[in-house]
Amino acid sequence: MDNSVYQVYEDEIQLLEEEIKLLSDKYEDIQQESTFFSDEEVLMSVKLFQREFLEEHKGHGPPLDLKAELESLQRDLSFLVKFTGIQITSHSKKTLEKTGNRTVQKHRLSGNCQSLPFSLEFQLLEVQNKENVSAAITDLSIAIESGQHSELSKFVSRAEENGNLLMFFRNLSSYAEWCEHRRCTFLHFKAKYPNIVTLPEGQEGDHIILRNPQLPGFELMIVWKMHIDEEGTTTPVLDLLPKVPQQALEQKKASIDNAPACFRSMLLLFGIETAIENLIQVVGLEK
Repeated sequence: MDNSVYQVYEDEIQLLEEEIKLLSDKYEDIQQESTFFSDEEVLMSVKLFQREFLEEHKGHGPPLDLKAELESLQRDLSFLVKFTGIQITSHSKKTLEKTGNRTVQKHRLSGNCQSLPFSLEFQLLEVQNKENVSAAITDLSIAIESGQHSELSKFVSRAEENGNLLMFFRNLSSYAEWCEHRRCTFLHFKAKYPNIVTLPEGQEGDHIILRNPQLPGFELMIVWKMHIDEEGTTTPVLDLLPKVPQQALEQKKASIDNAPACFRSMLLLFGIETAIENLIQVVGLEK
């Protein structure tokens, strides 16, 4: 047979081998891609499995050990979500590199911390040694729908630089818990004193305004910000901004100028809720 014919066959075989390799790599990537269910779906699956298993073994006595274990796992999952406020709604991973004792995977996950949505991506480098496995996080990218939470930008940047996911979630949980406390506090006073308290930016805003309908032009703005330090610790910072008509300002300038300092003193003495309520009552009784 002519050598040119052999060459044609060899070229075709080589092309087929390359195509097979590409398909194999693609299949491996698909196999490595995994998506996890949300907490609600996990709980529903546990309940469904529990019901089907009990029906299957009906008449043979209840599998008490398995039932107790399922209920325990269900309680643990619910407790963790309530305790941390963190709920992972989706997670996927893909292997980028796997050579010898070295594995690199890319992870994507998203969820909510209290009412604060977040998503992040990172690469996980694992190196298998003789005695243990070392892991390191690189290329961490965090996206948070901050909206009115402008103070989160520096915190997110530091977390991306450090690549410390444990510290990120711990501090994010603390921050979100304070934001939820602020939201509930504002809503509480709005419901209790609807004629005095207004929420200009809604329940997610960082300030409320106190007005007495009998004193037009007079209002007090309570601003509640969150300060996040270099370590990621969240501290509530409250201040009082009075707004009064020019005539009243001239008559009681000293008292009005001292109002913010007096409010900060009340915060130290009585705490946030009591200090705000005392201020609301003063505004409501003002003649």
